[in-house]
Amino acid sequence: MRSLTLAFQENRPSALLALLAFFLHVIANALGFYDYFRDEFYYLACSDHLAWGYVDHPPLSIVLLWLARILFGDSLFAIRLLPALASAGLVFLTGSITRELGGTARSQLIASLAVVIAPIYLVLCDFYSMNAIEPLFWMGMALTFIRLVKSENQKLWLVFGVLAGFGLQNKHGMAFFVIALLAGLLAGTHRKQLLSRWIWYGGALAVLLALPNVIWQATHGWPTLEFSENATRFKNAPMSPVEFFVMQAIFQNPLALPLWLVGLGALFLHKDLKRYRLFGIAYVFLFALFVLQRGKPYYLSPIYPLLLAAGAIVFEDFFVRHSLVWLRKTYLSILVLGGIAAVLLFLPVLPVETYLRVSSALSLSEIKTERHGDTKLQQVLADRFGWREMTATVARVYQSLPPEDQSRAAIYTQNYGQAGAIDFFGKEYRLPPAVSGHNNYWLWGLRGRSGEVFIIVGGHAHDHRHAFSSVDSVAFHSNPYAMPYETNLTIFVCRKPKLPIEELWARVKSYR
Repeated sequence: MRSLTLAFQENRPSALLALLAFFLHVIANALGFYDYFRDEFYYLACSDHLAWGYVDHPPLSIVLLWLARILFGDSLFAIRLLPALASAGLVFLTGSITRELGGTARSQLIASLAVVIAPIYLVLCDFYSMNAIEPLFWMGMALTFIRLVKSENQKLWLVFGVLAGFGLQNKHGMAFFVIALLAGLLAGTHRKQLLSRWIWYGGALAVLLALPNVIWQATHGWPTLEFSENATRFKNAPMSPVEFFVMQAIFQNPLALPLWLVGLGALFLHKDLKRYRLFGIAYVFLFALFVLQRGKPYYLSPIYPLLLAAGAIVFEDFFVRHSLVWLRKTYLSILVLGGIAAVLLFLPVLPVETYLRVSSALSLSEIKTERHGDTKLQQVLADRFGWREMTATVARVYQSLPPEDQSRAAIYTQNYGQAGAIDFFGKEYRLPPAVSGHNNYWLWGLRGRSGEVFIIVGGHAHDHRHAFSSVDSVAFHSNPYAMPYETNLTIFVCRKPKLPIEELWARVKSYR
């Protein structure tokens, strides 16, 4: 308790802003303007199938969700409590990094505030996913390395290895950060660290912690590699380096652009901060890598608290040396105003019609990171609409079937969002578990259904007739706010498969 009190006192500005970040997310979810997000349904389904791995992510976030459901239930508040805490934790970590780099309380305030108002963290920490947790591991490793350099305590490589190992069990993207840091070590001023036995012990510990997922991947045919390749080819929108940079500025809040740009430069040039230039090298490495790989712009987001911390130190030093207290106050005021705007635009705190008017005026619907049709709402909001109504429509179709058909019918969906929603909301209608060819749902198979009768959500009749002799259009689902591929869906009842069900199932596999 004493150590916690001391940590709070040493990081008071960031601690207070961490509480603010937490309550912003709690309040946004309590307003109830928007429903569960599509990926949350999939994560909930995965938490009913605990394993050492999944097609598109490692198991740690699923285990944490499983524990949260046991402790708190399935409400929006319950499953989004951990992302809200992760938001607070990231703000507090930012302040801690700022202090370790030599920053004052005012530097902590500037850096932590910049994290609070960054649209990307507002979005990623507003619903449950591994992405909300990922920055904690990146910044935890950064803080550990900074303390290692300052204290010369080589045993801290063990802590670094534990964070890397658990980070890999949360998201495979951690491997890119580790590789980038190694590149920074080789090209920077800390190459001698590679001669320490403790860095190799830490690396071995990280490998050991990540090994169960690697074994799962190997025994399942390396599905994540196939998933990543398909995402690059078919899903992620390609961007030029300039477009990628513009998205970084938007995601971190344009008002914070001078802060993190100065921070990046300081890691190479500042007399006190250039000893940590490996982080600057890592940033440049990752930026180039994600552009070349067609990675989504938010993949780079976990590293920005470090740049903001470095930038805040330089800013504060400049304000003090030139007696520009008024300029600091002005910039903080601008950040606060920008933060209010960011909360209104990127947290679900506005009723949908109000948000649509604001979004249209600011052309927010034009910002895309995936290849999809035009939407009224940003994808992160549009993917919270229509799930309950779709499930109710499917339930009516299922209940209209003769009892003998109900006992053998499988509810087939086009993607994990639809399948997860039916699994989650279908319990009240006593629906059978949904099946799909999408990602881990394909591995779960027909889930005990014979496959003689299929209720198929979406798709086209002429495609279904290639697989079934009897195809009947029986219902229709639409929602004005949902994503284009989640509205205007026809519900089909299909009978008499033309091929063995095993062959049909092999054809619907979709890792993307």
